[in-house]
Amino acid sequence: MNSSSPAAVIVLAAGAGTRMKSSLPKVLHTIGGRSLVGHALDAAVNLNPEHLVAVVRHERERVVEHLLAHNHNLIIADQDEIPGTGRAVELGLEAIGSVSGTVVVTYGDVPLLTPETLSALVAEHQNAGNSVTVLSANVPDATGYGRIVRDENGLVTQIVEHKDALQIAEETGDSTLVDITEINSGIYAFDGEMLARSLVEVTTDNVQGEKYLTDVLGLAREAGGRVATYVTDDLMEVEGVNDRVQLATLGAELNRRIAERWMRSGVTIIDPSTTWIDVDVELAQDVTIKPNTQLHGNTTVATGSTIGPDTTLNDVEVGENATVRRTEATQAIIGPESNVGPFTYIRPGTVLGERGKIGAFYETKNVNIGRGAKLSHLGYVGDADIGENSNIGCGNITANYDGVNKHRTVIGAEVRTGSNTVFTAPVEIGDGAYTAAGAIVRKNVPPGALSMNAMDQRIIEDWVLERRAGSAAAEAAQKARDKS
Repeated sequence: MNSSSPAAVIVLAAGAGTRMKSSLPKVLHTIGGRSLVGHALDAAVNLNPEHLVAVVRHERERVVEHLLAHNHNLIIADQDEIPGTGRAVELGLEAIGSVSGTVVVTYGDVPLLTPETLSALVAEHQNAGNSVTVLSANVPDATGYGRIVRDENGLVTQIVEHKDALQIAEETGDSTLVDITEINSGIYAFDGEMLARSLVEVTTDNVQGEKYLTDVLGLAREAGGRVATYVTDDLMEVEGVNDRVQLATLGAELNRRIAERWMRSGVTIIDPSTTWIDVDVELAQDVTIKPNTQLHGNTTVATGSTIGPDTTLNDVEVGENATVRRTEATQAIIGPESNVGPFTYIRPGTVLGERGKIGAFYETKNVNIGRGAKLSHLGYVGDADIGENSNIGCGNITANYDGVNKHRTVIGAEVRTGSNTVFTAPVEIGDGAYTAAGAIVRKNVPPGALSMNAMDQRIIEDWVLERRAGSAAAEAAQKARDKS
């Protein structure tokens, strides 16, 4: 731990989040491709704390599984029957034992809080020698927030909750507290030893019957400690999520910031309002994103590529100067200078080689497509290998599933297949081979051979007139015969 790193960061993630009206715990809801608590943990980890603690209660097993999958070094503390943030922090401290140094307390439902702001809070706390430093913000409307009350020296004397400020104003006629616009975010940096001592003294003797963390501020002042603030000018960073309206609002704001960051880094985004980019996506300079595009997971797009419109990529790697339009793709690799779409469905395991093509109304799965190979339109390829520069005709499919097992089709280089060819796997097509239109390939085809199903075309005269008499087709046929 370096001199500016905190001894501990405690992330409070025990709440039920009833206003979300969801079977999913609130902190596990996602924005930007990451859970709310995942955002909080990532911001905390960047402080390089000696201990990182999460306090949990509601849906414990489900939340803990997610937390440890996100960060296996996390320490888990369980909130007991005693309610309140003060009790939660007390249990978080107990989970790590004695602590000397700075302790940061933050929340699992504040997803836009950045490592930079947390670092600035810690630096202010340590440089000023504070016992408590409150992360605060100035807002145009402080309704619902606790107000920061300062003394003549600018130090914090107390935090007055909104309802208490209204009551005081009503009883005294003095609206000073109501008019305060600096609000408490609920995020703090504490002197760890002072925090531990003070929490022992905090009681639940209040209207809510809770152990309030804010009571520590008064105890710190009584002990001669300095209580101050670090003011952020970005209110959205300290906004929490309590319902799905706030989830959508912060999700949109996070996406706006992500899009802006990429545009300032040299990415063209035609319509940021219809473009959604997850936090782990990587985009190179001179990438172009067209409207109605969603980039999710660990998607990466190399320089010069154009994605969209109307495209969704999940964990997809796109090479340089590729074009992907009106496509949904998942866990795939799209090679340099390749062309995909429109109306293409690329399933996991698809690897499209350099200058390859997967065209309109095509579905692929678990297939390796060689350099320069083309699957231009109206087909399905699954569990297959396709060699370089092969041209797969319209309407081709690999019949890879026999009802029990999947089988592989291997198509060599420079192969040309006729329209509506069906490859009944397992089967291999040699380099340079051809298939005729309508071929059903059940046996291996040697290099340079032509595969076809030999059957002369048979024509039965007057079949419609005899077998479909009275139909519209029969009437049309009869009229044509009468004219001839």
